[in-house]
Amino acid sequence: MTDFNVVPTIPAKPATIARRDPGSQPLATSSRLLPKHLRPHVLAFHRFLRLGNDIADDAEMEPETKLAYLDALERALTSGQAKHAYLKPAVDLRLSLQATGVQDRHARQVLRAFRRNAVGARCHSWSDLLLYCRFAANPVGRYLLELHGEGAGAGPAADALCSAVQILKHLQSGRDDWVVLGRCHLPLTWFDEAGISVERMVEAETDPKLRGLFDKLLDHTDRLLERAATLPGQIAHRGLRIETSVLLAQTEALSRRLRNRDPMAGRVALGAHQRVAATMRGVARGFAAR
Repeated sequence: MTDFNVVPTIPAKPATIARRDPGSQPLATSSRLLPKHLRPHVLAFHRFLRLGNDIADDAEMEPETKLAYLDALERALTSGQAKHAYLKPAVDLRLSLQATGVQDRHARQVLRAFRRNAVGARCHSWSDLLLYCRFAANPVGRYLLELHGEGAGAGPAADALCSAVQILKHLQSGRDDWVVLGRCHLPLTWFDEAGISVERMVEAETDPKLRGLFDKLLDHTDRLLERAATLPGQIAHRGLRIETSVLLAQTEALSRRLRNRDPMAGRVALGAHQRVAATMRGVARGFAAR
């Protein structure tokens, strides 16, 4: 297993941070389905995660500097004090957590995953990938459940959904992650079993062996989605339940599309009609769940 514990370093002067895809954080920051009074808190959580992700994914920054920024971000979150303007999202989130009574462990857990990304750690097995998702994605679902006053019983199904979303995003951006950042979240042992090198991720087209590896990843992800299927029925809040049902339906649709499209040739995403259809399925499932 890859170790998530990273030795703290001294904060450096803020640098320009290159923004990339915010990654796995499935936060509906402007959804009308979420209560109006909670949207600013969801936005504060999103902005904090976005800043941490931007730091970890900056291709021009040295790992030690990334770790310094992430350490400073966590200190600002826990202390409520920031010496630099770029840390404002941490202070804002602390105020939000104090107002809502939500614990800060969710945000701090995601920072552990960002530290792993900052040093270019790779996933060696499926269990290692799930461990990564435990910190990179699952705290997002746990945060939203706690914010909406949901019980802990929905946690495991939420974890399964968040992990599935995370893994599919890794498959979508796998080539860019490798070429730009030298990062691979796909299990390295699977490359060995397929008789290919991870260097194959530089190719602009998927060959049969790599396609087999991708399909294996999708098989495992679909099993996560099967476990996540019970989640809408475990959520009492109607808006969050419908939002979750839509995310589940869209993720299921994306998994199917990734089986029929080549993620190495370009980013695979749902088309407009597919997204609308999945959204309608999700809304219907959300209303029928309780």
